[in-house]
Amino acid sequence: MKKLLLILFITAAQLLWAGKPYITITVDQKGNGDFTSIQKAINSIRDLGPAEALIKIKPGIYHEKIKIPSSKHKITLEGENKENTIITHNDFSGKQDAFNEKMTTFNSYTVLVMSDDVKITNLTIQNSSCNEGQAVALHVEGDRFIMINAAILGCQDTLYSATNHSRQYFENCYIEGTTDFIFGQATAVFKNCTIKSLADSYITAASTEIDRKYGFIFFDCQLIAKDGISKVYLGRPWRPYAKTVFINTEMGKHILPEGWDPWKGDKMFPDKEKTAYYAESGSKGEGGNTSKRINWSHQLTKKDLKNYILEKIFDGWSP
Repeated sequence: MKKLLLILFITAAQLLWAGKPYITITVDQKGNGDFTSIQKAINSIRDLGPAEALIKIKPGIYHEKIKIPSSKHKITLEGENKENTIITHNDFSGKQDAFNEKMTTFNSYTVLVMSDDVKITNLTIQNSSCNEGQAVALHVEGDRFIMINAAILGCQDTLYSATNHSRQYFENCYIEGTTDFIFGQATAVFKNCTIKSLADSYITAASTEIDRKYGFIFFDCQLIAKDGISKVYLGRPWRPYAKTVFINTEMGKHILPEGWDPWKGDKMFPDKEKTAYYAESGSKGEGGNTSKRINWSHQLTKKDLKNYILEKIFDGWSP
């Protein structure tokens, strides 16, 4: 009987909290909220909570290095808007840390998301280090990650969409960087995003693993560049089975006619063009002419496009 009552209680609690936060916390630098620090607000949330925990962030520039550990799942970080709510830090690969050891790309992040079901909206995440080494702004490892109406700013390696099991969805976002500034193993979809190149280099560097059907997919995005930038590749394979696809994307004149680069000179992984999968459909703009694309890239057919719907890409998850 006690076991039945416990099951009924848990079910009732789940129904009660379904679709709405079970707790709302306000962060305000001016002291008019629950915390003045985003990290302290995250730390205060109960581990493995029952439903969404909403952290509302008031306008301001928050100089913080933030980590959302795996135990703090179902957290939403919600700013007022991306223009006035900014999280910024300046670590980079090669910088000395507190233990006098050199940082790497993988701990240079401004924000690290290790937990599942995290959502970030209406704010900017920035790594202000530039031309000092790889400097990640946002590093995501958790599954079912969502980012909407936000900006990710940096130079080299701005966005690390990490881990083989992670599914990530970005909508109406602005992302800028210099080299390989969208990279990693995750299955990630970018919808209606603006992608700005700040240097003559590479936009993506996927490292999709052999067992994954999808890597990075861009739908209805816009590729733009800083003035004077004229030689940008859509991507190069960080690892042999890299997968990147652009669908109905507006491409500026900075995109090179060949489109993709094979990343020659990698002694550990030579001949990556034989296994990487790079494709387009409906590319538009001055950089969208596909007639001179490298011969190992692909143009999607109507039949191929049927496989590029969110439910298939994300294996049943619909963000």
